[in-house]
Amino acid sequence: MEPEIRTYGGWRRRHGIGLLGLDTTATFGALAAALVLVVLAAMKPTVLPYVALPAVLAGGLCLIRIGGIPVGRLVLARTRWWWAAWRGRTRYRAGIVVDHPRAFQLPGVLAPLTLLSAEDGRTGSYGIVWDRRTGLLTATLRVVPASTWLADRADGDTWVASWGGWLAALGHLPQVRWVSVTVDTAPEPGSTLADAVSRSLLPEAPQSARAILDELVRTAPAAAADVDTRVSITFDPNASPTKPRSLPEAVAELSRLLDGLASRLGNCGVSVLGRATAAELAGTVRIAFDPHSRGEVNRLLSYGSPDVLGWGDAGPLFAREHTDHYEHDGGVSVCWGWHEPPRQNVRSDILAGLVAPGPFPKRITLQYRALPAAAASRLVQQEVNAASFRAQFRRRTGRDETARDSIDAARARQAAAEEAAGAGVCLVSMYAAVTVTDPELLPRAVAHVESAADTAKIRLRRLWGSQAAAFATTLPCGIHPADLTRRLPH
Repeated sequence: MEPEIRTYGGWRRRHGIGLLGLDTTATFGALAAALVLVVLAAMKPTVLPYVALPAVLAGGLCLIRIGGIPVGRLVLARTRWWWAAWRGRTRYRAGIVVDHPRAFQLPGVLAPLTLLSAEDGRTGSYGIVWDRRTGLLTATLRVVPASTWLADRADGDTWVASWGGWLAALGHLPQVRWVSVTVDTAPEPGSTLADAVSRSLLPEAPQSARAILDELVRTAPAAAADVDTRVSITFDPNASPTKPRSLPEAVAELSRLLDGLASRLGNCGVSVLGRATAAELAGTVRIAFDPHSRGEVNRLLSYGSPDVLGWGDAGPLFAREHTDHYEHDGGVSVCWGWHEPPRQNVRSDILAGLVAPGPFPKRITLQYRALPAAAASRLVQQEVNAASFRAQFRRRTGRDETARDSIDAARARQAAAEEAAGAGVCLVSMYAAVTVTDPELLPRAVAHVESAADTAKIRLRRLWGSQAAAFATTLPCGIHPADLTRRLPH
């Protein structure tokens, strides 16, 4: 008898009380516009021809979709992009010698960030990315995941269950805004192995042994990969029950919170190496902007002093955002967002092919925003009510229920039942970025990532006009695109 293979599913997109593919706000706006037209037709029919044409045009912009996105939203996004490009906000260039208070400011959404170094209480220190605009603090845990290919299926299921419990516990920590899990992979530059061999090689070693080691150093990088997995936790001092009154108090509370979260991560199939230092965070950002510096940065982090790299070393000298790619020091990157999760149930190792090392540097980031227990209960009940409203509307208008509508309503009820039984509710998003050093290899890198996403049963959508923000999201800096859209322009 074959053992039962556990599968996972049930995730769904938020819909709200939306009709004809519109969200809640647009639905009520459309209903209000239709009501106005009906009143005008009854009270003053002569005005109706002058109002009907703009109403039909606005309705077309809202209802006609391209790739699942309303035409009106695409037009608005394109207009904003042209305006930003005309004002030069899509280009960044830093000077080598600049005497200016913001000489080492990072480009785009990374500009308000700065790097702090805090003591961890164990004679060591760790880095914190501080958003000076919002006050958010982001610390990063460096972890090593256990391979699912070398573990029993039951162990993998246990790790998934523990990870779900870890995320559910975040719903009782209002000061945790979101968690970003990033798998950063790249071909091994060869410097790590070369440095290790050169330090171990004795002057009196036989020539044959030297030849074997030289051949190993020469050929190993082609089959080796540099893999870095990190868990970045973004902390909001203003939402903390203790209400820290100063930055040192907020950092002290963050440190205590990290101890508990790191200890529970050990049950999720990962080994926690520790907190990332300020130099490691700066080096990670630097490597992302300049892939050629990977070997040198790794060498400095391995054999240099703890403060060998600072925030001034992290940023690029040049960056330019295009609608479909992002140019920066030594490389060109393309970024995607999660458009649709798998429709069917999947196994626990479904993402293994997507996050596995490939021929190009890439970063896959999953962001989790756990809802507080009270808010989660309201949200799942609102989704159930919205599904019932849409079903009632279809019956009143004589429309048949589609298979997708039926499954979506069933999943909404399932989520509400599981939440009532004690499960947590998380808003999940995914971002992917791939980088090439030769622009001619960009189509090949794009095809590699998109084919890997298809294997993982995931639909990725290239983030047109938002390449720089998505690129920053995959870095350990606490960037969350949904949070950026709610900020007022400055």
